[in-house]
Amino acid sequence: MSADRATTGTRVGKRTSEESHFSGQQPKAVQKALGMLEAVAHLGPGTTAKEIATFAGVPSATAYRMLNLLVAEGFLVRVPDLSGFALGRRTAELSHAATTSGPAPSLHEQVEDMRTHTRYGLHVASFNAGRLRFIDKDPDHEIIGITTLSKNIHANALGKLLLAYDERLVVDLELRRLTEFTIDDRAMLAEQLRSVRLQGFAFENQESRLGRSALAVPIRDHADLVAGGLCIQGSCERVTVEDRELVGFLLDCARRLTGLI
Repeated sequence: MSADRATTGTRVGKRTSEESHFSGQQPKAVQKALGMLEAVAHLGPGTTAKEIATFAGVPSATAYRMLNLLVAEGFLVRVPDLSGFALGRRTAELSHAATTSGPAPSLHEQVEDMRTHTRYGLHVASFNAGRLRFIDKDPDHEIIGITTLSKNIHANALGKLLLAYDERLVVDLELRRLTEFTIDDRAMLAEQLRSVRLQGFAFENQESRLGRSALAVPIRDHADLVAGGLCIQGSCERVTVEDRELVGFLLDCARRLTGLI
């Protein structure tokens, strides 16, 4: 047997051996790594290892090992003060490739398609310049108290998203009490905003209007910054934080809207 054939046989044998051993823990490790990347994408730059582990459902010890690997491979980077992580160059390249591989539909086209898959109304808001402004309202579902929402951002799901990712807005914010359920204590609001960043979504239960609740998730730009939010409103009996299927649907929709605000 020639040296070339022997080398080829070795390579084939090695590849076959590797393929036959792609079982057990390897697929789970890939799933965990992807879940950790998704955690940073949802929670934003500066997300700590503990927050990533919690979001992805990964044990802390495993999370630290995988985070080091993801940093070494360029999928994540450490923020300048080393307190947390942000998406890296290779992740950005994948995102860019995905968005440039074909004609990009408009935000309205995307949202209209999403509306065909839910019985709830979907609304999109922009957070430009620290202001809550609706830019795509569902024509078949009225936004209850739209003026109240933009003026009392502490008391609604979209506003909580805005505050969670731009805490400078909290400093001079007047915490008006709109209903008996409105949070008007700064310490309680701060804890809820921390929870929003950790979970990746915001919830409002009768805080701006009795009988109504809402869920909202962040929409990011291509730099991974929160540019706006996607939300639904409904009765407090139907729109609940326990409806994980609904939360998952909103998160999936928000990912499709990345870079469109």
